[in-house]
Amino acid sequence: MNILALDTCTESCSAALLYQGQIFERIEMTQRGHSDLILAMMDELFKQAESTIADVDAVAFGRGPGSFTGVRVGVGVAQGIAFARDIPVIPVSTLAAVAQGVVDEFDNEHIAVAMDARMGEIYGANYQVVDGLVTLLDEEQVCPPETFKPISEQSWLGIGTGWAEYEAILSENYSGQLSQLEANRFPQAGNIIKLAQVEVEAGRLLPADQALPVYLRNNVAKKKGEQRGK
Repeated sequence: MNILALDTCTESCSAALLYQGQIFERIEMTQRGHSDLILAMMDELFKQAESTIADVDAVAFGRGPGSFTGVRVGVGVAQGIAFARDIPVIPVSTLAAVAQGVVDEFDNEHIAVAMDARMGEIYGANYQVVDGLVTLLDEEQVCPPETFKPISEQSWLGIGTGWAEYEAILSENYSGQLSQLEANRFPQAGNIIKLAQVEVEAGRLLPADQALPVYLRNNVAKKKGEQRGK
């Protein structure tokens, strides 16, 4: 299956194309202009692979969490392509994509991802590596860094921008269990493709109208509102 992947959820804007078994990828750091940049990247990928959008069988995308604007851009582009081509979508967690990005570099089986969520909070999740792919061990969450702690006594690899922003707090939380810290890590479309292939094998392809964002922070706000209404 030929898969087009894109991620615009953070300042690392990326696109990748799995075409005839080979992955082509473009990555660029930018604070703004993701919508124009991601389209230009896609054009470059098709030229490099000597293919066209007509060759794409599914669109994978970073569904969040991340920048609200960035998440919306990625979802909108993925959904637009899927509707136009009448092909399925594959939503992939940006936190999982960050974790997948270090699997081939380190031997750690347990990865603690913390992305800076602004407003004194992080987006966090804990993963285990199984057969070269990351598996979520708990729920993705948005929380103060003080409450993000190891869920087992294993040795953990800490990755993501949240570790840079709140290194002292998070390192204290994981004291004695933090084997290594790699803060300057972002989701990348090439890793989204790797995780999307798992979804393809499991038959978890979705129609275009189910290309939905995951913000996490909105979910928390909704829960608090429901509690106040009780």
